[in-house]
Amino acid sequence: MEKILIAGSTGQTGKRVIEILNNTENFKPIAMIRKEEQKQIFDDMDVESVMADLEGEIDHAFNGIDRVIFAAGSGGSTGPEKTTAVDQEGAKKMVDAAKKHNVKKFIMLSAMGTDKPEEGGDLEHYLRAKKEADDYLVDSGIVYTIVQPGRLTDDMGLAKVKLAPKLNERGEISRDDVAFLLVMCLADPLGKNMAFQALEGEESIKSALVELSQNN
Repeated sequence: MEKILIAGSTGQTGKRVIEILNNTENFKPIAMIRKEEQKQIFDDMDVESVMADLEGEIDHAFNGIDRVIFAAGSGGSTGPEKTTAVDQEGAKKMVDAAKKHNVKKFIMLSAMGTDKPEEGGDLEHYLRAKKEADDYLVDSGIVYTIVQPGRLTDDMGLAKVKLAPKLNERGEISRDDVAFLLVMCLADPLGKNMAFQALEGEESIKSALVELSQNN
């Protein structure tokens, strides 16, 4: 059983990722947490956790880890300094540690719009930070998948999506479906060394991801 380290495990999408992984036979989720009081959340789920802060020392969290899902974010209520520290530098630190520990695959939760952050309005700084992290991962030499969803909603997942390297449209997608997509990307060779955008659509997540991977 492979161990999957999840950064952002207490976030809305990260929690969904862990719930999905916890019901699989091939993957064991390891929740990366910043505070001791967060441990109880995962103890109650019978999920292992490790204390590590993206703004501090994280190397120890990678012992025995096979794959990584980065779903962390500074949140919408923090300033640009925190966005840079977590979404950009924290992600880059995770990539460095993953490379050092020979992690098999790194799944990055990014955002639609990183290709043109200057058009992002209030989100420009956030999109620039995400783009730098994405580019750093691509250049690292690690096998990667970068998932760039549209606006995230808390609607119930429909397990139907639209995927492409570039969709040329705006839209939304549920956190449920994004979490399922991130987990699906753990499997080889799905999404190998690809960055793609994701919106809600008409095709099942599995078939859309298989088709996208075959056409890469």
